[in-house]
Amino acid sequence: MSSARAHWLTIVGIGEDGLAGLGEDARRAIDAAEVLVGGKRHLEKVADRTAEKVSWGKEFDKGVEAIRQYQGKRVVVLASGDPMYFGAGSTLARRFGIEAMTIIPAPGAFSLAAARMGWSLPDVDCLTVHGRALEIVNLYLHPNARLLILSWDGTTPAKLAALLTEKGYGESIFTVMEHMGGREERTIEGSAKAWAEPETAALNTIAVTCIAGADAVAWSRAPGLPEEAFKHDNMVTKREVRAATIAALAPLPGETLWDVGAGSGTVAIEWLRLEPSAKAVAIERNAKRLGFIRANAANLGVPHLHVIEGQAPGSLDAIDTAPDAVFVGGGVSDLNILEACWGRLAAGGRLVANAVTLEAQQSLLAFRKKYGGRMTRLSIAREDSVGPMSGMRPMMEVWQLHVEKT
Repeated sequence: MSSARAHWLTIVGIGEDGLAGLGEDARRAIDAAEVLVGGKRHLEKVADRTAEKVSWGKEFDKGVEAIRQYQGKRVVVLASGDPMYFGAGSTLARRFGIEAMTIIPAPGAFSLAAARMGWSLPDVDCLTVHGRALEIVNLYLHPNARLLILSWDGTTPAKLAALLTEKGYGESIFTVMEHMGGREERTIEGSAKAWAEPETAALNTIAVTCIAGADAVAWSRAPGLPEEAFKHDNMVTKREVRAATIAALAPLPGETLWDVGAGSGTVAIEWLRLEPSAKAVAIERNAKRLGFIRANAANLGVPHLHVIEGQAPGSLDAIDTAPDAVFVGGGVSDLNILEACWGRLAAGGRLVANAVTLEAQQSLLAFRKKYGGRMTRLSIAREDSVGPMSGMRPMMEVWQLHVEKT
């Protein structure tokens, strides 16, 4: 197979201006294509080409797999703007390998929106709610934040305006840009709380300048959020212990955490807030606490937290991905749970377990004797009232085991 034929798959980023906005390489690839793949909107821009047309349809994954039957032909995928920024490019690269591909990007929605707003992209949080829960925006809310958001559809701006208003950011400056770069381009501006457009054009990007009202709350991403940041039933890892726990777990981008006996989900949620590209699974058997976990994850901007209802160690069999880190908060007194987690832990991974009761402490000592690790005793006291005065009231002591799987 020749080198040219080896690069059988080309991804062309295309804007609202269609073929007129493309460079020579992109035009040449489209003209030479035997198969053109894309959404209906993109395929309409190349309707005069004689190449076979293949639409993604409503199921993107099936469309990706359908490309395989054309392997070896000259296939061109039409994607929006920059295919490598929340686009199809990274998915196709994982499926077919970059050695089979040529990628020709165009200015994406973020670049175009930043140019319209006069914003420096490195100083802006760029995110998408296309196919994702709107609550991910909660992670980025703080006074004076600038956000560029790819919408799911025309109802997204109104839903986002309602979310911002509920969170105390109703005065935020709201700019919706429709069909950027095309003949139908239009900009709608207003404040979140006064937003009056129930639906805009489906293709839109939203720019938000966050203005915090008196009732707005901004949570730091530093581990150790106060307990009042979470819904819980008082069975919650205290903030000082939680900060030490996250430090021991040492999250890195792209890693997966199992939070076993998750309670209110505080450790898994803080793991994801610290590293948004990471993944986390929360395992909990109590139905009420499962509700807390889901509510806390949405409220704190990590609705993608994977929640499993079940009792460890049996429930661990339902998880396909091996963890890079495991935190055992509930069920520590059961040595079988610790050993089951250790067995699934990836090489080089970290296991952290916290014990309060004597039975749980004995379990940690038995596990440490067999697998090694280091024990830390956490003794914390907080200020509290002592009659008309104040004093330091000790909290229950916590033993923390940290062990790495070499």
